Amino acid sequence: MPKTPDYFRGKTILITGAASGIGRATALIFAREGANVVCADINEGGVEQTVEQVNAKFGNSGGQALALIIDVTKRAAVEDMVELALDDFGGIQFLFNSAGAALRRSKFLDIDDDLFERTFDLNVKGTFYAMQAVLPHMLAKKFGVIVNMGSMSHRRGGPGSSVHYAAAKGAVVTMTMGVAREFANQGIRALSISPGPVKTPFQDAASSSPELVKKFLDDVPMGRFGEPEEIGELVLFMCSDACQFMTADTVYVNGGGGWR
Repeated sequence: MPKTPDYFRGKTILITGAASGIGRATALIFAREGANVVCADINEGGVEQTVEQVNAKFGNSGGQALALIIDVTKRAAVEDMVELALDDFGGIQFLFNSAGAALRRSKFLDIDDDLFERTFDLNVKGTFYAMQAVLPHMLAKKFGVIVNMGSMSHRRGGPGSSVHYAAAKGAVVTMTMGVAREFANQGIRALSISPGPVKTPFQDAASSSPELVKKFLDDVPMGRFGEPEEIGELVLFMCSDACQFMTADTVYVNGGGGWR
């Protein structure tokens, strides 16, 4: 939580991957705190449902919500996303790059060019494009916080199921550190979150087998998956004025486990 009451009221966060899971949960949490929420995703129905939920719960007390149907793997689309957000709200103080997925599980020798390239396009390029698009505005205001979605897999390498995804998330964590250090004296903070298994549509999208899901759980001493809201509350804290000396770090949220 922020130190200052109403710290987020009137400020704006741009969230990619906002159609479900962690992105949707984070949108609702920021709206609860009075922030304007720009919800971006390639899933039109999902992102519109997120905005409907925001308006239904916080329309009278929270900030405004905007749905944008955006493919983050396309630089021009991401640049349009930022311009549309600025046109509507006049500023972007926070960016949460939540869009990402393993796309599908694969043993290392079965990873083909298509899977490898699409995984890096979504997870790495999508994050890279969004940061490049929003940073000039943040630098002009000398204020901004960027939170990127990493993964515990970048520490373990994803053997047997997702080396391609682990490598992409490793790139995200490293890129976040570089951006944080490059702009640390210009009012910008950049952080990443590396979760263990969280209850989201991610598992279905990546075709996780029951055996693999059990393997994940067996490695979590708490004996459960995380909840999207638990990650969203962490994003709120990272963006707040309660941790202004924190930058260039990745925060591991894993119920005590190493995951993979």
